[in-house]
Amino acid sequence: MSDFVAALGLVLVIEGVAYCLFPDGVRHMARTASLLPDKSLRIGGLAAAVLGVAIVWLVRH
Repeated sequence: MSDFVAALGLVLVIEGVAYCLFPDGVRHMARTASLLPDKSLRIGGLAAAVLGVAIVWLVRH
C-alpha cells in the first residue's frame, strides 16, 4: 500500500510541476484533448496504462 501512496504522490508532484511551469501548455493540451474523439482518448489511455504497468514490472523484477 505504501508503494501505491508513493506513486500517487509522484503523480501529483509531476502534475503540479507541469501546472506551475507550463500553465498555457496544460490549457492547450486540455483544449486539444477535449476535441479528440472518445476512441482516440481510450486508446491513448490504454497505451499509457500498459506502458506504466510494463515500467513498474521491469523495475520490480
